[in-house]
Amino acid sequence: MHFLLGNLNEKGEKVMSNQVVFDKVAQLIANRFSVDASTVTEGMTFQQDLSADSLDVVELVMELEDEFGIQISDEDAENITTIGDAVNYITEHQA
Repeated sequence: MHFLLGNLNEKGEKVMSNQVVFDKVAQLIANRFSVDASTVTEGMTFQQDLSADSLDVVELVMELEDEFGIQISDEDAENITTIGDAVNYITEHQA
């Protein structure tokens, strides 16, 4: 896995920077919702801006878990309503 700017977590392990996480999330969003990745912003909401229904959100959470090797609880997933929320959650919960 390629890391930009080699941030370290509390264990001293390299983790992806916020920008790298955002770029990957934007690409997943672009693929899933048929939008241009360059138009994706951190303030976009899944349900309002991307017209995602509950199934779309569940599938996206599963993709994010697979892509980033993390587990997102149902409770946490309910609180992730924007692209920025997803990026921040992933950045904070990297191994």
